[in-house]
Amino acid sequence: MEIIKGGVTAAKGYEAASTAAGIKYTDRTDMAMIYSQAPCAAAGTFTTNVVKAAPVRWDQQVIAGGDSVQAVIVNSGIANACTGTEGFGYCKDTAKAAAEALGISESGVLIGSTGVIGKQIPIDKLTAGIKELAEKKNDTIANGTEAAKAIMTTDTFEKELAVTIEAGGRTVTIGGMAKGSGMIHPNMCTMLAFITTDAVIAKETLQKALSQDIKDTYNMISVDGDTSTNDTVILLANGLAENEEIVEGTEDYQKFKEALHTVNEYLAKKIAGDGEGATALFEVQAVGCESVEQARALAKSIVCSNLTKTAIAGHDANWGRILCAMGYSGAQFDPERVDLFFESKAGKIQIIENGTAVDYSEEEATKILSEPEVTAIADVKMGDKEATAWGCDLTHGYIEINADYRS
Repeated sequence: MEIIKGGVTAAKGYEAASTAAGIKYTDRTDMAMIYSQAPCAAAGTFTTNVVKAAPVRWDQQVIAGGDSVQAVIVNSGIANACTGTEGFGYCKDTAKAAAEALGISESGVLIGSTGVIGKQIPIDKLTAGIKELAEKKNDTIANGTEAAKAIMTTDTFEKELAVTIEAGGRTVTIGGMAKGSGMIHPNMCTMLAFITTDAVIAKETLQKALSQDIKDTYNMISVDGDTSTNDTVILLANGLAENEEIVEGTEDYQKFKEALHTVNEYLAKKIAGDGEGATALFEVQAVGCESVEQARALAKSIVCSNLTKTAIAGHDANWGRILCAMGYSGAQFDPERVDLFFESKAGKIQIIENGTAVDYSEEEATKILSEPEVTAIADVKMGDKEATAWGCDLTHGYIEINADYRS
């Protein structure tokens, strides 16, 4: 596997574009298009929130219908969530406008929206934006990057990655882009991720690979504990690599899964580290566990703890908060066997051994916790299973961003 430059346009046959439609923002691009020159098999995973935005329900309907997909239309600024039948009707209007502009079927259009909940989409601006996108789209890396920028809301930077593998005698590429900064919590979040590949792979196989991988990538991140109405991950495969079909149980399938995981984990970590107001990516490794499920529960509980997150913001090795978060995770373990370490580029330090504090240097611990990427390692010494979760510190900046988000 090789990491290459680019994102959603890195794979063969994919084009992208961005435009400033003025949906909410007046100082940036706010619409993006991904287009495939050939029909795609499509897989998707979506929010577990009972309150699902109109684009989520539209995409679920399209993917369940089994039709090929050729385009994705994404807007930022307004989420089209809690907008009733009118909001869902705007999804149909969006698909119709894209189909007319691109010469494809309405059932081949997926939609993503992110931003303020409860406001109706200005559909005239959206449809005008689609016409501009159709005219501007191309397969350059630059257009892919600009598309990644156009879907940001409170994000501070675009998020994209592409990789290649050899499969079936051909070079297969997987590229992706994502957005997410607030309303981020495991079981999907206000994050949108769009992954493209030129692999020849069946829809069912594609869906299985995606559904399995999100358990240890997007579902292991948290910024603020709020599961959004709009979270969506879409994976498209257009087959233009002309490789021998990737089927489950083969070496090529394993390589494809590893490459997909690389893209998804990278994007997930970038989302976690770009949390609203964050100054540090906070990684938690739960090790020595008797099952992966136990490890996931422990890691997520720690990374979601607001008290722990504020301690990370203050560079304070307040280990009691971590042990407390482990205790209410629902996972069973012996607290008197737990070892805890902090690690960063500045070094590694043990904080507790067998559930009690060791004689460590607070000054050294603060130095380690002052880095932009910090890891906590909790060892429960019950087995050889492990899991990793990602989040960020919780600062005053989070309140400043969200206190007046609608305005």
